[in-house]
Amino acid sequence: MTLTASPPIPRAAGSVPLLGHAIQLMRDNLAFIASLREDYGPLVEITLQPGTRTIIVQDPDLIRTMLTDLGPGLDKGRFFEKMGQLLGDSVVTAAGQEHVRKRRQLQPAFARSETARYVDIMREAVTTAVGRWQPGRRLDVREAMVELSLDMLAKTVFSGSLDEETFLQLRDDLSVVMNGVGARIMLPDWVERLPLPFNIRFNQARDAVRATIHRAVDRLQASGHDTGDMLSMLLRGTDEDSGEALTAFQICSEILTLAVAGTETTASVLSWALYELARHPDIEARVLTELEETLGERPITFQDVTQLPYLRRVIDETLRLHHTGWLVTRRTVTETRLGAWTLPAGTELAYCQHALHRDPTLFSDPLTFDPDRWLDSAQPPPSGAFLPFGAGKHKCIGDRFALTELITAIATIARTVRLELPEDQTVRPVARATVRPRTLLMTVRPRKPGTSR
Repeated sequence: MTLTASPPIPRAAGSVPLLGHAIQLMRDNLAFIASLREDYGPLVEITLQPGTRTIIVQDPDLIRTMLTDLGPGLDKGRFFEKMGQLLGDSVVTAAGQEHVRKRRQLQPAFARSETARYVDIMREAVTTAVGRWQPGRRLDVREAMVELSLDMLAKTVFSGSLDEETFLQLRDDLSVVMNGVGARIMLPDWVERLPLPFNIRFNQARDAVRATIHRAVDRLQASGHDTGDMLSMLLRGTDEDSGEALTAFQICSEILTLAVAGTETTASVLSWALYELARHPDIEARVLTELEETLGERPITFQDVTQLPYLRRVIDETLRLHHTGWLVTRRTVTETRLGAWTLPAGTELAYCQHALHRDPTLFSDPLTFDPDRWLDSAQPPPSGAFLPFGAGKHKCIGDRFALTELITAIATIARTVRLELPEDQTVRPVARATVRPRTLLMTVRPRKPGTSR
């Protein structure tokens, strides 16, 4: 069948030589990407790298086609390619058969049985963290959630084997790496080769994180002890084709990428969820009522995770209104047909979950936080309009783990403390590696048992 000529793809205004649209992206990437949905059609071209086309896909049907129907034939694109270059190849950054192979190696670590074992570890980490928060004092919620997410990660991956000094240094180094990855993806490649202070800090922090993980791998291999944590599972894993075990370098890459992607994402979602509960006392009260009716006086367990439908709707609404993903990429390997357009090989494709989930043509009152929009009786969004964990063969491997982590953390925090927003505070999103609150300070108040106060 002969394909008809493709309609022209508009080009976003404001590109400059050498930098393309990097200036707009560095100044306010969320506003720039959101403006594309308002000003252009289903596809629009921007420039991230000189000489490379990046097509922003804005139509939900085309996004789903790109991720599912075309997914097996696409490379993962610049975002993941840069992550691979910066952090090492992993299941997150791999494409094609390499992705399939790596996913099969790691899938046991995220199985339901393993996730069930992690809940007690997660809950203990949350309880310990909340115990350090001083009543009556203002808490930097964003930083507290990063610390908590790293605590949960370290205890599930390393079984708490890192000493306190090493853990604190790992947390600081990961914070530098998380911020640096987002900046380097936006900037042209030549910038990262300059001897600038932020490049030096990034390289030193990344190397330090990898060295910390490598030492943990070496110690566990030398001991021959199976601690039952994620690290032990990776050490037991083998390549299904060759039968060979993962190398220490491969394990480091998987854990480093998991730490950057998982910790940053979890911290951002938790921050936004606590922010919305503080803004909506009625929603918070419904969450507490559900927790009391389901749990009584006992702590949350894995069996409870699927028995809290209202809390799950709160999380879904947080993932809609405050999705942490602002630029997810793919790349055509061969000439590819996407809707009415024929795209040549080597074309960068991208979509923005944050902008997609706020589109008024897809969601009524999109800026209103309304967990009940997810009731079965409510009008469901169009297919492809809500993609909290992506879609297709590259859908997030840790989606069940992440939801369990979020439910466990919010349930434990909400029952223990009440977080108050200062009246004079304006909370704005900023997109780095993820979309997170620029500043989120809240006052800690002890929760009276059995009440919403």
